[in-house]
Formats: sequence, C-alpha cells, structure tokens
Amino acid sequence: MMWQDFVFMIGSGLSIVFLAPTLRDASANVPLGTSLPSMAIGFVYGTTFFTLGMTFSALGAFAAGSMWSLIALLRSPRSFAGHLARVESPVLFARDCRRWLTQWGSSGLPVDQYVVTDRPRYEQTAD
Repeated sequence: MMWQDFVFMIGSGLSIVFLAPTLRDASANVPLGTSLPSMAIGFVYGTTFFTLGMTFSALGAFAAGSMWSLIALLRSPRSFAGHLARVESPVLFARDCRRWLTQWGSSGLPVDQYVVTDRPRYEQTAD
C-alpha cells in the first residue's frame, strides 16, 4: 500500500465535501462547460488510478466524478433533467415520490393533482 494512494483519496474526499453545498443549493447554476470536463477528468483519473493498483485513489476519483455528474444533471442552467429533478426540499421530494407511486397504476388525469376546485370535475356551466 502506497502513501500516495491515501493522499489522492483524501484530496478527492475534500473535493466532494467542497462540492456538496453546490449540489444542495437549489438556486446554484453551474455551466456544463465546467461540470462536464470535471466529471470526465474524475472518471479518467479513477480509471488510471485503478489500472495503477491505487484502489482508494480510484474510488475517490470515481466519487468526485459522480459528484460532478450530479451537478451537471441537477445544477446546469439549461439542463432539462435539472428542471424535472430539482430538489427544493427532501421532504417535498419524498412526498411527491410517494404520490407518484400510489398514482402509478391509477386512471386519474395528471392534471387533477394541480387543479383545486369546489365544483365537480365535469360540471357544465350555463352561459
């Protein structure tokens, strides 16, 4: 076991700690020009470390690359997936997931979850 393996692993771990606030901040906008190259570098470094037998460094680099890929997915200003998967609150996200799972096989209209009315759904109004 080489001491350099632990040094690189600690460096990757610190980068994950420093990137976590960006991932948690729903208003953060990180350009794809920043996140995609950083993600690629993390995965390339991880593969390189693995082929050199530096397992801990490889795991750290893969974790950092994964963190950058999550940032690219969720915090890119133009990311379509980011708008769909933006997590404002973990509790709200869990509630939405539970509702989606319970409605998965139902025949209800998806619009019904957003419309609040006191009248019956298909009531005709007289003009």
